[in-house]
Amino acid sequence: MAGPGSSFGGRRKVVKKGLGFTLMVVGQSGTGRTTFVNTLCESPVIEHKAPVAPEMAHQEEGIKINPVNVELEEDGVRISLTVVDTPGFGDQIDNEFTFNEIMGYLERQYDDILAEESRIKRNPRFRDNRVHALLYFITPTGHALRELDIELMRRLSPRVNVIPVIGKSDTLTPGELQAFKRRVMEDIEYYSIPIYNFPYDVEEDEEETIQDNSELRALMPFAIVGSEEEIEVNGEPVRARRYPWGIVEVDNPQHSDFQRLRNALLSTHLTDLKEITVRGAHFLYEQYRTEKLSRSVVGGQPGGPEYGDSQDASVLPEDLATQSVRLKEDQIRREEERLRELELRSQREIAERRQELLAKEQLLRSLEARLAAAEASGGTPPPPPPPAIHSPTPVSPQQQGQAHPVLTPGGQNGHDGMQ
Repeated sequence: MAGPGSSFGGRRKVVKKGLGFTLMVVGQSGTGRTTFVNTLCESPVIEHKAPVAPEMAHQEEGIKINPVNVELEEDGVRISLTVVDTPGFGDQIDNEFTFNEIMGYLERQYDDILAEESRIKRNPRFRDNRVHALLYFITPTGHALRELDIELMRRLSPRVNVIPVIGKSDTLTPGELQAFKRRVMEDIEYYSIPIYNFPYDVEEDEEETIQDNSELRALMPFAIVGSEEEIEVNGEPVRARRYPWGIVEVDNPQHSDFQRLRNALLSTHLTDLKEITVRGAHFLYEQYRTEKLSRSVVGGQPGGPEYGDSQDASVLPEDLATQSVRLKEDQIRREEERLRELELRSQREIAERRQELLAKEQLLRSLEARLAAAEASGGTPPPPPPPAIHSPTPVSPQQQGQAHPVLTPGGQNGHDGMQ
């Protein structure tokens, strides 16, 4: 049985007016996520991560979710593309927070639509920011999926069309790459991860549709190579990566699946990805909407009646409006809690830095006083004192004649503490 939205006829119809499309890219640092986006848009849309100083390498910055808008034109059709970048994903020891942040972002877009639908008078300028496709960049280990990969795709697949890709696939030999692809798809099938697998219906779709989707399905996960520079090959500029042993061309299907994936995202399957996200009773948004309203509106407060045959499945408009307001309030409350957490963390860090600064200032003042005293007496300036500064012990004339003198922090001869 083919998945929802498998009719390829709708995909072949090119809409002349501009189309909106939202693409999220997720992957660990170093998997080629930024380079892919800039190659896809043919412009530096996302800045590369700045090098981290060695003394800051142990600090975890956390995940950031950054939407970027760019205008493209594909086959004469203007596309308003929103790329949602997720720097910082997978860089922590415990990634539970990053999972929740990405899931929270996806569901907030659905909540905004749910709230807009409940309005009596809708906003004509409302922007639909639902994510239509998520590219998950798998690290090219050559072995199999890691627990991080499995957990991320399994959690997000019910909310978005997940398409797995192998970043920097040119680090693997052709044989290694094919074996890695096979193992990845075996893991996806074993763990029942519902990725977007380019669905088709053998009974309803045309032969061309079935062939195209079968070819795309056979390429999964897509092996991606990106490059932001052009190299002259046979007298023509080509986007490629140069190595001592040769050149890898981005748009060459024998070197990379980049062109097939780009064509699917921005041309042939753009409409299908949007329809699976937006329309239909068993599609992504409708599934989320049903779950949300069943839990909150019909179920009522915790411990209240569950949704069942004895409950009316219809939801009154005023109940839907109340629920939408509650959703927005919950969203604002979560944001406020997160901001308070960040504020407390910043205050603690500032207090620690202030204590360090005061200690250094005290040490500096003590050193300056000793230097001034040494210069006034014409002696040699003493060495810097240790961090724990104590007042020099006064030396009496009787103590100066003792057999075992010791050097005090002030540079004077003193006794060892025995009377």
